[in-house]
Amino acid sequence: MKKETIAAISTGMTNSGIGIVRVSGEEAFQIADRVYRGKTKLCDADSHTIHYGHIVDGDETIDEVLVMLMRAPRTFTGEDTVEINCHGGTYVVRRVLETVLKNGADAAQPGEFSKRAFLNGKMDLSQAESVIDLIHSENEYALQSSISQLKGSIKNEINDLRNKIIYHTAFIESALDDPEHISVDGYGSTLKAEAQGIIKRLKDLIDSADDGRVIKEGINTVILGRPNAGKSSLLNVLSGHERAIVTDIAGTTRDILEEQIRLGDLGLNVIDTAGIRQTEDVIEKIGVERAKEYAGKADLIIYVADASRELDEDDCSIIRMTRGKRAIILLNKSDLHTVVTVENMRETVNNIYGYEMNEEDLHIISVSAKEEYGIRELEDTVKSMFLKADLSFNNQIYITNARQKSALIDAERSMEKVIQSIEAGMPEDFYSIDLMDAYEALGNITGESVGEDLINEIFSKFCMGK
Repeated sequence: MKKETIAAISTGMTNSGIGIVRVSGEEAFQIADRVYRGKTKLCDADSHTIHYGHIVDGDETIDEVLVMLMRAPRTFTGEDTVEINCHGGTYVVRRVLETVLKNGADAAQPGEFSKRAFLNGKMDLSQAESVIDLIHSENEYALQSSISQLKGSIKNEINDLRNKIIYHTAFIESALDDPEHISVDGYGSTLKAEAQGIIKRLKDLIDSADDGRVIKEGINTVILGRPNAGKSSLLNVLSGHERAIVTDIAGTTRDILEEQIRLGDLGLNVIDTAGIRQTEDVIEKIGVERAKEYAGKADLIIYVADASRELDEDDCSIIRMTRGKRAIILLNKSDLHTVVTVENMRETVNNIYGYEMNEEDLHIISVSAKEEYGIRELEDTVKSMFLKADLSFNNQIYITNARQKSALIDAERSMEKVIQSIEAGMPEDFYSIDLMDAYEALGNITGESVGEDLINEIFSKFCMGK
């Protein structure tokens, strides 16, 4: 299929040392020759070479550049590709792009280079989605997970599962077409064992999505506590700057403060709330109600207690809010004379819950936001609570995409139906119907079973130039 040649700026639109204008398509080299002046005619040059020269617009020299030439199919898009490396001023890069467009290229749509790479078989859909995840990575885990997927970890796993499913489907169909030579007697037990193995692998991938969401999106975290317990001071320590106003006046924080922070290699989407207490102040009361609302939706509650003051009914109210939630209790101001110990707090929590929590499930840490100690223990505790083990991106696959998780769930349901049909003694053609449903569901992950509208929607979320 003949496609128009496209061009876009592939680097960020801010002043920088270098800017790149990417050109891809059948006429990439010819268009480049129209705007390039150097010792070599680019159409005659070897692939994967770099050439020094200038970009010109008629008689006007726009910039001094290095031009990289890559001939199909050994390119990102699978098409002839030219990358013009110019100086990174926003005006200069834009002028270079305008000159390329004036000389025959069309402006690329968001994600169009990656879309062409997918359509030309340079990557599957899971790898294409990992490209945008890689760009948006905000922590080491998200980066490593995206690189693993880009290398084909998900693609290889899905293709292996699909190959197993299509093998059994083909065997059943062949047996039904030629029963004299191919027998399916006793095949149900063989298929059941295979289906159970496939279901286990699907469940492992689905279960990995919990870790995957944490890796990609971060942990939705709410900080709760009485006024002046040190919630805002903790937020400032975690964020590394003065994000919240800290005073000795109770009730300073009345509205919700949101901050995305890194805690080691994990990302936390932190919400600092108004101090929880009984109040007649209308504005403060609204802040308290919002705090309770956010706590109900949070992945993690960090309850900050002032260890230098006796616990009161407001503390008890907060403890009740943590019941049934993943929570960490921080005994703050431990650098002062403390009246609340870990043992006191554990006893109080157990009394309020009405049952005794295992020590490993009740996380209580002595900290000092002022002196900044206890933060490393907080980091380790969060990691142990949300990640099943130390993450390894060599052998373990993490599903970080809701669309992929949904497809895996559909495939699992179809494979469960296969087992139900076998156990019910149904005819073999029933097996192949559900096997093919599972096969198609998994094809949605790699892009072999998706429609054009979904493909366009996925790539429209990509940034321009990628």
